[in-house]
Amino acid sequence: MAGKINLKEKTLKKVALALSTGLLMASFAAPVAHAQTIRSEAAEHPRIVQAIRNLEDAIAYLEAAPSNFGGHKAAAINASRAAIAELRASLAFRAQQDRY
Repeated sequence: MAGKINLKEKTLKKVALALSTGLLMASFAAPVAHAQTIRSEAAEHPRIVQAIRNLEDAIAYLEAAPSNFGGHKAAAINASRAAIAELRASLAFRAQQDRY
């Protein structure tokens, strides 16, 4: 009797391990597929990607600049960061639309 229980336990453990491994692998596959879709959207919209790069460069320039540009430096940095977030959101939206 103990042999049957032990065999059932081993079988159950193997099934549980296989299921958890499968779920784990599936959870890794979704972000990779999403990342590939975002990359393909970036390839489809190179001007948006270039705008993001230009804004990031402008932020770095402003942050390193000794002047506060008449009090507009902080607002310009914040607006540029907001613009980058919106541009990235637009690419993510297109990527999401293309998945369905």
